Parts: sequence; C-alpha cells; structure tokens
Amino acid sequence: MQRRKFLKNSTAATAGLISAPLIAGQTNTSTYQKANNAVAIKPIVICTWNFQKASSKAWEVLKDGGSSLDAVTQGVMVEENDVNNQTVGIGGRPDRDGNVTLDACIMDKDSNCGAVLAMQNIANPILVARKVMEETPHVMLAGKGAEQFAYEMGFKKTNLLTEKSKQEWIEWQKTAHYKPIINIENHDTIGMLAIDANGDISGACTTSGMGYKMAGRVGDSPIIGAGLFIDNEVGGATATGVGEEVVRTVGSFLIVELMRQGKSPQEACKEGVERIMAKNKGRNDFQIGFIAINKAGETGGYCIHPGFTYRSYSEEGHVNNLAKSHIKS
Repeated sequence: MQRRKFLKNSTAATAGLISAPLIAGQTNTSTYQKANNAVAIKPIVICTWNFQKASSKAWEVLKDGGSSLDAVTQGVMVEENDVNNQTVGIGGRPDRDGNVTLDACIMDKDSNCGAVLAMQNIANPILVARKVMEETPHVMLAGKGAEQFAYEMGFKKTNLLTEKSKQEWIEWQKTAHYKPIINIENHDTIGMLAIDANGDISGACTTSGMGYKMAGRVGDSPIIGAGLFIDNEVGGATATGVGEEVVRTVGSFLIVELMRQGKSPQEACKEGVERIMAKNKGRNDFQIGFIAINKAGETGGYCIHPGFTYRSYSEEGHVNNLAKSHIKS
C-alpha cells in the first residue's frame, strides 16, 4: 500500500529531525553500537507484570520460528481472553457508567502501527488494532467507529461485562470513590516486546484501562509513542500504570531515543521514570512501570514504587524480574 511507503518515509524523516540537544543527557554510543553489531540473534520476549501464560505463549511462537509480530499478538491475547484478569479484555472493569471499553495498539519492525481506543463489545482489541494496521490507511480508530470496523472484519459482538466485574461495579457505586491504588490491579495493562530469530522487534499493548474511569477516558496504552514504541534499529519500550503521566512525557518513545543515544534499556527506563517524577514536583501517589529491550536482546525495567515486575522468556529461561524503583522500600 502507498500508506506503508508514506509511513516509512515519514518515520525516517522525523527521526532525522531529532537531535541530541532535544533529549537531555550525554550521548554514549557504545551500547547502541553493541546492539547494532550483535552477531548472535537470540529470540526473547518480555512483558509487563507476572503474566506467565502470556509470555509462555509468545515464546512458543518464537521458538518455532514465528515472527515477533505474531508472538506479541498471540501473547497478549492470552490475557484478553482470561476473564479472571479484570484489567484486560473480557472481564475488564467497566467505566463509571458500567461499560467495558478496551484500548490496544500494536507496532511492527517496519514502524507500521495500529490502535483502537474506547472500543466496546469486542473481546480481542489487539486483533482489531492489527487489522487497522494491515487493512486500513489509518493508525487509530475510536469508539463506535472501531467497533463497526471490527464487525466489518468479521469479529463477533461479545458481552465484556462479567458478573464478577458487574457486582464489583455495583458495590463501587455506593461510594463512587475514585483513586488508583498502587500495585493493585485495578488500573493495569499488559505490554509485550519481542525479538524473533531474524532479529526483528515488535510490540503490543492492551488494557481495559482504569476501573470506573470517566466515560471516554483513554490512557497511554493505545497511544503510539506513549504506551508503546518500536524502532527496529534500536529497540522497543512499553509502559504500565497511570497513563496520563506517561502521555505527558511520551514515555516509550523517550526510552527508545535514550537507547539510541547509547543508554542501556535499564538506564533508559530509569531516566524515563525520573522525567515523570521531575514533572510531578514531588508528587508520588501513583505507579508507573517501564520495560525496554534493545537490538542486542538486553532488557530493563524501572518503576516509581517497589512491586512492579516483568516477565522475560528466552533460551536462558523463564524469569519474573523485580524491577528497581525510584522510591525504595
């Protein structure tokens, strides 16, 4: 499609406009060069939080020679389909009006991307986001438009509000108190990054957003550059937590650019969190977690409060990593 050529050219042009003075910090090219000159390409997948089944599914795809795009798609779908996960997909907590609205985005090795925002009645928003990427000239579809597009693509209407989430929403209405709770999964997400045997990187991010949010609220998760960003020459990053704060710093894009300048994934995630804390001038009553991967397969994770973990799966094993935090326990 002409759109693919346009996106590729636009991305390259934009990248050329970004220079070191725009992103503070001293440039050290050693890590970036190491990533680009890596000889052995080894598949790996990482995801936010301890989503063991999701990372296992993605690894199955990778070890069988599948693409990183298919790996992240199938990986995050595990959580979209799990009714016991009340932060993603079917069974997600509704907004304050009782409607479950889902957000998701996906990005591939060629910087193609797709997203759906505030979509109702469709159980697998990541698949719809991928259809937006592959079948339309657009990047984002929202609300009723996204839902209608899903029906046109053959998706079936599904009641996303499970009885458990419905009863909890009814109970919540007695006080209607709204405040995200740190490290309690009423406002969580799954973001996933993968490298395949060809050395290509893709990412996916999907969520039902904050429980009992205002109708129409959209966080960072489906926003390319905020909740997810991939540059196949450098690496990828994704976020979880209070999305408004990630949007303010274009967090995932920032982390990838910091890796381009030579920072390791761990160093880049740490600076991403520190940028957010600097913007909030001492406020720390919220959680943010970033994870990142570079072209060499190095990974990192960092958060505000202790407790955030991220899963990694490679030939070296399947590990739940405790991320370092800005605030110490």
